[in-house]
Formats: sequence, structure tokens, C-alpha cells
Amino acid sequence: MEYRVFVQNQSEQHFVASVVEMPNLTVEGKTEEEAISNVKSALQAQLAKGKFVTIEVNQEEQGNEAIPQMKYAGIFANDPTFDDFMEKLAFIRKESNELADEA
Repeated sequence: MEYRVFVQNQSEQHFVASVVEMPNLTVEGKTEEEAISNVKSALQAQLAKGKFVTIEVNQEEQGNEAIPQMKYAGIFANDPTFDDFMEKLAFIRKESNELADEA
């Protein structure tokens, strides 16, 4: 399996390597090659202790408690007057901004 590693040069003899898919897996080395070797060893050690699994979360089971506003998403999808409302709202905002600019 392949993993993406972000290597950053901190100074002349200080490199930091992080596994992108595992944000808590970061190591250091005196050279870029050493940092990459160290991160590979650390990743192998982590994978020996655990595994990646894929799960599916049904949004209906979860409910919309995480984002309460989601219960309002799409309520105007079939409202034929919504576009007119948005145009009027844009006009009111434009007028309000113009008045604020004059003040």
C-alpha cells in the first residue's frame, strides 16, 4: 500500500516527515532520506498495532443533530417565488450598502 508523506525542511539538518493520511504520525531526521526512513518505520509500527477500516454512516440514523440548520436545507427547492425573493433581497442589500457608503 502507498502513503503520501509530507517532508518539510526545518533547517539545514532538521527535516520533518508526516504521513498525510495519519496526521498524528510525524517524525524527524537530520536529512530528508533519514526523515522518510523514520516515518516509514513509524508507519509500519503503527500498522502492526491496528488497521484501517471503512465504515458507512447513514445520515438518517445520525439525524441532523450535528448541523441543526440542515432540517431547513432545500425547503425552497420547489417554490416558484424563491428567485423573485432573492432578486428583491439583492436589491435591498445593494440599496443598504449604497446608503452606508454615503454615510
